[in-house]
Amino acid sequence: MKKKIICLVMAGMLTLSLVACGGKGGASDDGGKQESGDASANVANKDKPLVWFNRQPSNSSTGELDMTALSFNDDTYYVGFDANQGAELQGEMVKEYIEANIDKMDRNGDGVIGYVLAIGDIGHNDSIARTRGIRKALGTGVEKDGGINSDPVGTNTDGASNMVKDGNIEANGKTYVVRELASQEMKNSAGATWDAATAGNAIGTWSSSFGDAIDVVISNNDGMGMSMFNAWSKDNKVPTFGYDANNDAVAAIAEGYGGTISQHADVQAYLTLRVLRNALDGVDIDTGIGTKDEAGNVLGEDVYVYKADERSYYALNVAVTAENYQDFLDSTKVYGPVSAKLDEDKHAEKKVWLDIYNASDNFLSSTYQPLLQNYDDLLNLDVDYIGGDGQTESNITNRLGNPGQYDAFAINMVKTDNAASYTSLLSQ
Repeated sequence: MKKKIICLVMAGMLTLSLVACGGKGGASDDGGKQESGDASANVANKDKPLVWFNRQPSNSSTGELDMTALSFNDDTYYVGFDANQGAELQGEMVKEYIEANIDKMDRNGDGVIGYVLAIGDIGHNDSIARTRGIRKALGTGVEKDGGINSDPVGTNTDGASNMVKDGNIEANGKTYVVRELASQEMKNSAGATWDAATAGNAIGTWSSSFGDAIDVVISNNDGMGMSMFNAWSKDNKVPTFGYDANNDAVAAIAEGYGGTISQHADVQAYLTLRVLRNALDGVDIDTGIGTKDEAGNVLGEDVYVYKADERSYYALNVAVTAENYQDFLDSTKVYGPVSAKLDEDKHAEKKVWLDIYNASDNFLSSTYQPLLQNYDDLLNLDVDYIGGDGQTESNITNRLGNPGQYDAFAINMVKTDNAASYTSLLSQ
């Protein structure tokens, strides 16, 4: 009888112990601590896995990386793409197109290949890199602070601007001047950048002013590029070049869109969630990335690079032109080498908070988010997708009122300077 009583007491103590430790998987809103029976149990919000994506924490004036944000905790990383490699690729794509089609490029026969440039966000590293890449390839860049000036020039039809210079291209035994006729940041009255509607209005103004002096239309992304293409350049058979390989832009290559750059959004979306999955599982961060996982998922060195000193994964870019565009018609298809689903018994479902800085952004809403939604199922992640207005950080952060209910976070900022707006919430 005595032995039986002792056993009952021990059983009761064990039950209380299990309740205290949390016998149920998932996240809790209790003081930012998780109630879980696995490796993520009792993790404070400030210690939960965090991935910055698409907009790298950095100084919008100098481009200097915000290493405080990138090192917020041991499980913090950035996922994006190699902006400089992609920018140079876009510039070379435009140059090669001009050289290959020089006989029909000079629309008014003045010996000047004139282009207009839609700039997305003057404070965004990707936008800065793409503007520099175009000016470098076409020989129109001038030096500023140790790099090529990426500022918009306004109007430069006479070639007198000191922010750019005239370049030249030799083709078919003739030298042509290359001139940036005009460029501006596509920012609307509410403050949203990379604004497609603003770009559509700009090409209307430029075409009315410069007419057939415009031989090429170039954009920092496809959203703005397609707006200008549909508004003017398609009907006037003026080649237009963008960036992102959005479905509509790739399809438009058959109708005269000059080309675009795939930033391997399929690889980026996978990395965004895979890094979180690995941190949540407590496994080597390279699992399923550079090292094959148990399901066979692995990425080749030809599609990404990891820079340890920047705690950043960068997907590599591919030029999409008339020669290969049919291979890129479905931008929401998962990347084959990382398309195997993880075993749910070994990788329990976890809850992730993820925001898209601008729900109206064509690339993020039509390409990136659908890819994320395909991968979240493969990686057993329950993701809450939050769409921002593209204008204010508070529109997003106001909806992160209870971070304790999530196991991990993926953040896409409105402005690259504003990482502290998020980390301050996770540090409370």
